[in-house]
Amino acid sequence: MSWQPEIDELRKREKLAKEMGGKENVEKHRSRGKLTVRERIHHLLDKNTFHEKGAIAGKAIYEGNELKEFTPANFLIGTGRIDGRKVVVGADDFTVRGGAADGAIMEKQIYFEQMAHDLQLPMVRLVDGTGGGGSVTFLETEGHTYVPVNPAWDYVVKNMGRVPVVAACLGSVAGLGAARVTASHFSVMVEEISQLFVAGPQIVNYGVGQKLTKEELGGSQVHRSSGAIDNIVKTEKEAFEHIRKFLS
Repeated sequence: MSWQPEIDELRKREKLAKEMGGKENVEKHRSRGKLTVRERIHHLLDKNTFHEKGAIAGKAIYEGNELKEFTPANFLIGTGRIDGRKVVVGADDFTVRGGAADGAIMEKQIYFEQMAHDLQLPMVRLVDGTGGGGSVTFLETEGHTYVPVNPAWDYVVKNMGRVPVVAACLGSVAGLGAARVTASHFSVMVEEISQLFVAGPQIVNYGVGQKLTKEELGGSQVHRSSGAIDNIVKTEKEAFEHIRKFLS
């Protein structure tokens, strides 16, 4: 008996997962001057040390027994090394559903936090997504929004007293994403491409009648004095250098 067909199917799905949100979404993401989630992990970690967990978690559409379409979860997790020392990494993929929490597989975020806790390893969060409540896509497909929970919040709290926790704000980060950035021992954001806020401009405009841009609401100029972010840098690669220095 041979397991080769099953192994081939796994490799096929891993290949699809590495395409992230598809060519069009990836190109759109890069046009904003941003690295993809896999490029970020590549630049952060020592070469060839990333060991991904749950790469083929996602949502699939079948025709009979044949896989017709596969969308990977927009949260990547795994272990790797920084300057030879092992760390746990969790990173949002903005090319899949804009990094929205409802496009992820909740168990991956839980496992990521639990893995750092149980293995007692430093953890790095590369945050480029929003929180819960439901994205526009979720509202259109499900017909409702929801009151969100922060997956593995107990572990998020425990990890603050157990292991070094580092977070990078690498996009327009709101809600639970903002909580994941600030619940850290060291945080860094990148000028122009990243903003940090509880809720976005549309919510602020609807709730209090103030029309603010993302930069005015939560850009680097806001957080130079807010205390929510430790360091502000000009490029993503510089942010990774700061992370490596902190963990040294």
